[in-house]
Amino acid sequence: MLSSQGHFETPNGSKYLQQLCRHFAHKVAVEFDDTSGHADLPPGRATLVADDHGLKIVITAEDEKGLGVARFIVEDHLRRFAFREEFSDLEWTEA
Repeated sequence: MLSSQGHFETPNGSKYLQQLCRHFAHKVAVEFDDTSGHADLPPGRATLVADDHGLKIVITAEDEKGLGVARFIVEDHLRRFAFREEFSDLEWTEA
């Protein structure tokens, strides 16, 4: 299993965590509360953790392709939800 981690610095981490999870829940299994959650996206699982400094995202997938697709899905949705903030591409690191 491969894993990749990204972080979005924002004072609204909990808001975006909940917004992403509610959105993904329309199509996939999701569990979340105010500070943590996960969504079982088809290419891989997205685990989200919010704190006062931002939103940490960990993606796990079976292969590089799944990892890339899942990262794209989460980052693309986060970019749309955080349109009021200065958003730059997330820097992903191997976890």
